[in-house]
Amino acid sequence: MLPSMPPDVETLHHTKTGPETPAPAPAGGAVVGGADGAAAGGAVATAGAGNVLLLVHGWGGDGHSWDPVRFGARRVVTVDLRGHGRSPVPDDGYRPADYAADLAALITATGLQPVVAVGHSMGGQVVVRLALDHPELVRALVVIDPAYGADDAEAATFGRRLADLRRDGAAAAVRQLGHLADDVREQLLRTPGHVLAVSYAGMYTDPDAFGARPAAAKVLARLTQPVLCIRPGAPMADWDLSCALPPRSRVVVWNGAGHFLHRDRPRPFVRLVEGWLATL
Repeated sequence: MLPSMPPDVETLHHTKTGPETPAPAPAGGAVVGGADGAAAGGAVATAGAGNVLLLVHGWGGDGHSWDPVRFGARRVVTVDLRGHGRSPVPDDGYRPADYAADLAALITATGLQPVVAVGHSMGGQVVVRLALDHPELVRALVVIDPAYGADDAEAATFGRRLADLRRDGAAAAVRQLGHLADDVREQLLRTPGHVLAVSYAGMYTDPDAFGARPAAAKVLARLTQPVLCIRPGAPMADWDLSCALPPRSRVVVWNGAGHFLHRDRPRPFVRLVEGWLATL
């Protein structure tokens, strides 16, 4: 049973039951760069002890986006994805599969596996790709308003938004995301424009992108790890529930929350995650 939540929180349980599907055979090796064991292109900070939670920020963010969130005694690993925060800024490598490869290298180099991979927004796409490409490294997924499941109306804007990003960089990203907390906006504006544009294309317009609903449904159907998905509104959650999620997955609606719900409600977020993990 989930712990008690604020009154404006509606919880929807995915109806899948039964034993977990066995994970497929381990994926191939990973390349690791950096003397500290960080994955190529990534900066990392660790704290705590016990089971590992890997926290992956969203588009134009960095590891500080998780600062309000405290998981107590659990060991927590936060990363700055390549091109974000303190990490190096190579010319390319900003698609979900690239970020996932960096995380796989980090996990393997530091012996953290299997992790509970927690991703916000673009980070939700990244951890899903990590779980698909390296299933032996991931025990479970937590995705916070993940950047997949766009309906036809939103999908029709992908081309225009990408063109704006290529032209105006971070300024276009700020316009597209609307109202943001000051620190979130400042970090977004510090992110190089080509990082934002290539990342956006990787999520939404590249041939293997799964930001739109038809592609996302096919990708989610391939997962074997249980997923906790948290959405700020019922329409998106209803779509999540329609997907073929693995056993012991759960979809939760936080009515009235925003896109950065883990920052806005850090304590209820931690209670929700801990309560769900206790059921696995």
